[in-house]
Amino acid sequence: MPPPADIVKVAIEWPGANAQLIEMDQKRPLTSIIREVCDGWSLSGSEQFALRYADGPQLYITEQGRGEIKNGTILRLAISPGRAARQLLERIQSHGIDARLEALKELAKLSADPTFATEFINMEGIGTLARLVESGTHFGEMLAFTLTAFLELMDHGIVSWDLISLSFIKQIAGYVNQPMVDVSILQRSLAILESMVLNSHSLYHRVAQEITVGQLIGHLQVSNQEIQTYAIALINALFLKAPEDRRQVSSRVTSDRLSSEMKPEHPPMTDTSHQTFEEYTNPLEQPLTEMASTLAQKHLRSIILNHIIRGNRPIKAEMAHQLYVLQVLTFNLLEERMMTKMDPNDQTQRDIIFELRRIAFDGENDPTGTEKRKAMYTKDYKMLGFTNHINPAMDFTQTPPGMLALDNMLYLAKAHQDTYIRIVLENSSREDKHECPFGRCAIELTRMLCEILQVGELPNEGCNDFHPMFFTHDRAWEEFFCVCIQLLNKTWKEMRATAEDFNKVMQVVREQITRALAMKPSSLDQLKNKLRGLNYSEILRLRQSERMSQDDFQSPPIIELRERIQPEILELIKQQRLNRLCEGSCFRKLGNRRRQEKFWFCRLSLNHKVLHYGDLDESPQGEVPFELLSDKIPVSDIKSVVTGKDCPHMKEKSALKQNKEVLELAFSVLYDPDETLNFVAPNKYEYCIWTDGLCALLGREMGSDLTRSDLDTLISMEMKLRLLDLENITIPEAPPPVPKEPSSYNFTYNYS
Repeated sequence: MPPPADIVKVAIEWPGANAQLIEMDQKRPLTSIIREVCDGWSLSGSEQFALRYADGPQLYITEQGRGEIKNGTILRLAISPGRAARQLLERIQSHGIDARLEALKELAKLSADPTFATEFINMEGIGTLARLVESGTHFGEMLAFTLTAFLELMDHGIVSWDLISLSFIKQIAGYVNQPMVDVSILQRSLAILESMVLNSHSLYHRVAQEITVGQLIGHLQVSNQEIQTYAIALINALFLKAPEDRRQVSSRVTSDRLSSEMKPEHPPMTDTSHQTFEEYTNPLEQPLTEMASTLAQKHLRSIILNHIIRGNRPIKAEMAHQLYVLQVLTFNLLEERMMTKMDPNDQTQRDIIFELRRIAFDGENDPTGTEKRKAMYTKDYKMLGFTNHINPAMDFTQTPPGMLALDNMLYLAKAHQDTYIRIVLENSSREDKHECPFGRCAIELTRMLCEILQVGELPNEGCNDFHPMFFTHDRAWEEFFCVCIQLLNKTWKEMRATAEDFNKVMQVVREQITRALAMKPSSLDQLKNKLRGLNYSEILRLRQSERMSQDDFQSPPIIELRERIQPEILELIKQQRLNRLCEGSCFRKLGNRRRQEKFWFCRLSLNHKVLHYGDLDESPQGEVPFELLSDKIPVSDIKSVVTGKDCPHMKEKSALKQNKEVLELAFSVLYDPDETLNFVAPNKYEYCIWTDGLCALLGREMGSDLTRSDLDTLISMEMKLRLLDLENITIPEAPPPVPKEPSSYNFTYNYS
């Protein structure tokens, strides 16, 4: 007869004594159970003791969290969190250096426990730690443990960051600004400053006064990727929390410079004759205090490119995420211009259009008569490809892309004048209705690029999709546009398109760009090469190939053959999924600070009857033995598998609930009596593998996108093999012999 659901069998340890094996009744109060355990070892004062897990993070067990205890769990009797907090608080204020160091070391470990943290904070422990830091008398390991404990305690969200003093901020900033400081101290100092900026609007201003991006640049040039990651994370935090006016100053400065760089045919509002194109190409290399301008400086970009992206070490997941965040925030500088409509009555803005006309048709004489000039301008605007020939300013009144499209066009005309003139003139001189309207195309292309690169959207948690090529040029966005507008013009000619084919051409160009970006070119030159290979003929071939691989023959015999094959293929997919579950996977625990990652591993027993899982200190480099996985769930106890927003941990974590990336990778196993095992897969592939495998264990349909893709691929391959025309082809009974190995391999080519 199975034991009652409220009874769990556990072992409880105490130093120097034999472990007690007890049946813990989950309905009994913890104080009663602890008193009984203390009596077993003749310990008095049971109220001074508590239970902790013996393995993993060794958290204290509370009435609220006791439901996590499973059969076979090893617990440990320990002093209560209140008593532990009081003792540690006394020890860290003692005069003995060794005693204080040991106390801080233990405090750094215990501070991750929310129960202990609450007790320690209630005793004004955070204030004590802050005063130790402000005193400036702690160095080395002692300071590192102090900062670790402080950060862990603050991350519980019990105390507001707004209570932090200015002297504490100055001290932490001093550690970051010191040329020679211990790595562990620097790492924790950067993390504390990042948390300050992200969690307090008032502290942002204080931190921004003490730390500048220029001071953080030095930390990007070190060989330690963890320090580089924390430094970029702080840069991102400063930029993300900067006031809107300071964040957007870059785009306004850029647009002002674009306007002032022209030589308009109409009198300009200000004298710009002293400015040069060199100034135009680097409009943000002037002493501005705003974050946006600092991010746009060549110095920061080149350091990230040379010391991180092109460094000698592979980029880890967290570094990739921070680079992605920096990329998104940089592109978001374009949002203001993207959402700004052109004012047809603004002479400065209209001068930009005059400048586009002047550069393209400079060789023609300007008629002196007003009517003749107006008629010529209308003709020129038509040749430039604007929709509104009389007043082209009206073409830029729709947002997006707004004024951003005009900025891109002017950059092309200034920085790549020959290309701009060639595109305009070769299309304006055509009389066969196949001319490519440059103005209309540039506006629509800008809108498309904003959609592809998600300009104006906040970074997604867990996304690592950064593009190295955007770190290779000071004006990466504009150069990207210049490459794509040439691609559009080329594709238009290859398709022999007319005005009626405009949308078709844009669809092909979008496909060309997205396919090229998916290849992750490392430079703009590589992007050009990728796009060169993705001409219109290649896109048609790829589309045809993809259609052929997806098409189903609709004749009755073929449909019958497919129905016969499908169960075999599904069983094959099922076995593959279960084999992957037996190999197991590593999952990341989501915490407040993503760079201090914690992992756990889960795998299915070889007989498919038990799920084994347990915590790990670091991501494993291979299969984890069952012996290291302390917890398990019988498959027979599993009731269902839920995904996405229906997962219990997604309902509890309001911050994660809003994150589309995390929601798409979340799933939970519900098992008896009313327990859950919560997962967040590292990627979409692992998500599909595990949800399919768990559904297969429960005898349910595997419904993931990966299963549908695998099923279509394998059925298509099997049917093609079975339908091969083998007439007059002799199939040998024995396989052909394997050729002998060559005498040497000098004919091979090493691509590395």
